[in-house]
Amino acid sequence: MTQVISFISRKGGTGKTTNAVNLANYLHSKGKKIVLVETDTNYTINSLRQIELYKTKKNISDYFHIVASEDHVVADEIKKLKTLGDYEYILVDSAGKTTDKGIRALVLVTDLACVTTSIDQHDLLVTYQTIQDLKPAQEVNKKLNILLIPNRIGENFGRRAIRKSLKELDTPILKSYVPFKSVFQRTTTIGPTRRYYRVAREIMKFLNQSA
Repeated sequence: MTQVISFISRKGGTGKTTNAVNLANYLHSKGKKIVLVETDTNYTINSLRQIELYKTKKNISDYFHIVASEDHVVADEIKKLKTLGDYEYILVDSAGKTTDKGIRALVLVTDLACVTTSIDQHDLLVTYQTIQDLKPAQEVNKKLNILLIPNRIGENFGRRAIRKSLKELDTPILKSYVPFKSVFQRTTTIGPTRRYYRVAREIMKFLNQSA
């Protein structure tokens, strides 16, 4: 059965793309059949893939699939992809300025909504609002789970400080976090970032335990 993992935030720059691409690379490296759907109309991931393939002369068939979509049609796109039965996982990198309607439609076809956030006060305010938007959908989509992923965390913050900053959001928090390091500033669609493996394993563990 195909499972859908969506990276959602009402704000750009919180790490949706970083996490979506790194998780896609991780799952692909484990032999999983996946597709990554991006709804940002700039289609950054698709453009990056084309540039990387051009520079490396690699074959596109060696890597996970990428589908360009848009906020208002992504839910229908996901339904179509699920009926194909070709994928174990559908990952969604949603647009930073997604609409209320777009969020509602997306989470109704999502198994795990990953909300990425730093512990910057402004990011936390946006994250709080994002979670409040998502929670009512759990009454309709009983499979929907929500997970906070700490992102761009400085070296001075330990796990206890992170959890203290995020506990008032009243949502499960990933034990691991994505540190503020240069390796995560250079997104690639053709190779896994091993520093992300622990984060990826915990996301998948949470998904499987919640299923």
